[in-house]
Amino acid sequence: MPIRYDITHTTVYRYKQPVTFGEHRVMFRPRDSHDLRVLATDLEVSPHATIRLIQDPLSNSVALVQPTEPADRLEIVCTFAIEHAHSLNLELPLSPSAELYPFAYALSERLDLEHYLRPNHEDPDGELTAWARQFIRQDGPTHTRELLIEMNQHIRDHFKYVARDEEGTQTPNETLELGSGSCRDYALLMMEAARRLGYATRFVSGYIYDPALDGAAASGTVGSGQTHAWLQVYLPGAGWVPFDPTNNLLGSSQLIRVGVARDPAQAAPISGCWYGESDDYIGMEVSVEVTQR
Repeated sequence: MPIRYDITHTTVYRYKQPVTFGEHRVMFRPRDSHDLRVLATDLEVSPHATIRLIQDPLSNSVALVQPTEPADRLEIVCTFAIEHAHSLNLELPLSPSAELYPFAYALSERLDLEHYLRPNHEDPDGELTAWARQFIRQDGPTHTRELLIEMNQHIRDHFKYVARDEEGTQTPNETLELGSGSCRDYALLMMEAARRLGYATRFVSGYIYDPALDGAAASGTVGSGQTHAWLQVYLPGAGWVPFDPTNNLLGSSQLIRVGVARDPAQAAPISGCWYGESDDYIGMEVSVEVTQR
């Protein structure tokens, strides 16, 4: 039975004195599909702003926000209600030709997946490739999905989660070297590792629901209260299936996708510019509330 969620995403930028704002790109509306339906959305901006809604090249919904007056505070509040059907990628059968690794995508699929198959980051010493190849079994056949399941769990079990407020993402090799990272870093590490094994992957930004926030027993969910990130892997017969290495989730109604992209830089929840003195910027605050109806 579908679950209904109410979500409020608030971002506040603060400045020492009134500054002038350029256009801001806001990616906030969840992506409708067979398992997720948007029931209502709203976007409020202070100071007053003109708003245009567009779709980017990947069909993500983007609001172009242009504040019309100077201010020492910019507040963007996105609210929406959704209906989410439970989905678990283990329930999705693969094409017989793709059940064992290595496998090959059909030509018709490969043409559309080309950008998701090509690594985006350098691996000059082969460290990332070597790390990825440890999940290929040496004692028998390697099952295509099980390789990804083991990689997903390995990241959760062997890396230290560190929340980072600054923009940007660590390179996969930096995450390997540090042994730690944020949800964005984990997603990118697994994306790039899987690409080096021949999987098509893409980055997903969105939100995660933590049942503990609604009074349930502690679930150990990491990433609630802020935007979250994970990845999808294209598996023949099953399509795009989600993996969340931060929480070792293999899909579920807890993951609420908003944007998909070839690289994390293309799926920033909010990006924009302002004009003023170099030291005017004080900081930003972000909060995300996800509650079940």
